[in-house]
Amino acid sequence: MEHYYWFALKSVPLVGNVTFLRLISHFGSPQSALAATARELSQVKGVSAQAAASLLSHDYGPFAQAECDRVAASGARVVDILSESYPKLLMEIPDPPPYLYLAGELKGSEPAVAIVGSRRATQYGLCTATRLARDLAGCGVTVVSGMARGIDTAAHWGAVKAGGRSIAVLGCGIDVVYPPENGALCQAVAASGALISEFPMGSAPLAENFPRRNRIISALSRGVVVVEAGEHSGSLITARYALEQGREVFAVPGNVTCMGSRGGNGLIKEGAKLVERVEDILEELSLAPPSDGRPAPPTFSLTPQEAELYVLLCRGPLQMDDIIVQSELSAGEVSVTLLGLELKGAVTRLPGGHFTVS
Repeated sequence: MEHYYWFALKSVPLVGNVTFLRLISHFGSPQSALAATARELSQVKGVSAQAAASLLSHDYGPFAQAECDRVAASGARVVDILSESYPKLLMEIPDPPPYLYLAGELKGSEPAVAIVGSRRATQYGLCTATRLARDLAGCGVTVVSGMARGIDTAAHWGAVKAGGRSIAVLGCGIDVVYPPENGALCQAVAASGALISEFPMGSAPLAENFPRRNRIISALSRGVVVVEAGEHSGSLITARYALEQGREVFAVPGNVTCMGSRGGNGLIKEGAKLVERVEDILEELSLAPPSDGRPAPPTFSLTPQEAELYVLLCRGPLQMDDIIVQSELSAGEVSVTLLGLELKGAVTRLPGGHFTVS
């Protein structure tokens, strides 16, 4: 029942991810947001009259209770945006999920690279994805992909069999095995890394879910490697998200006579980094093997107000006055919240009065 009110608030029509974060920042918790009056809701920036009416009238109880029961029965867990285990890179996108369903273990910060590509991959593509994933895992880099057939499956297996971590971002409920032949792979990934989903329990793998899944694959990663993709491949959507999110895009060159190579080769023409071996990725991202002695990045939990300012600063450094204007918090609230973020190592004060994420 720990996340009963999180499920409840997310189930309210017209309450998307951005509105959810604004509500918990303003009221302190999902439960308080759901108990707010019409007058109190009208004072929250970005909450429309229609959304407020939906909050006041929606019967969230049946769904929230059923979702709690489904999570408990499945053995899955829920990691919310205030948890130290919530991936901090994910907070850099405009609409981070308020919570993730999880099987396995998430770390707040870890070096990760995504490998994506065609579901109808050639043997060359499968071998290349497996090799790159294996070598990345051997260097302590987590391999992220989408559990689809073809390149995704090869990437997950490559990391797992090398004894490394892999994160599979699902386009269905955490309790749904898709594709059905990947049951053993799902178990292996959960045992050494993590399966995650933002979709409710039991959600079917609908076509409209996969672009949303793709934005999370790229957000979790320092870079995205495309291995074999047709001209209209979903992998190119992931690459586009990566560029929008400020991530590096890599592509493995393919046979110029093969239709399944046109997407990846096209990315290289447009400036994506050509990848032949794992060193091409590590050098571009300045990722060194774990023997370099660098300290692990800090992990931290957040209060609702800290989460709102952290997401705001993820978009770029801001001065105090700009933070006050964009958050609509008082100067005192912003000052106290920034101090808390600084003490946690989440935010750094720059010369000129700017603040940025660490």
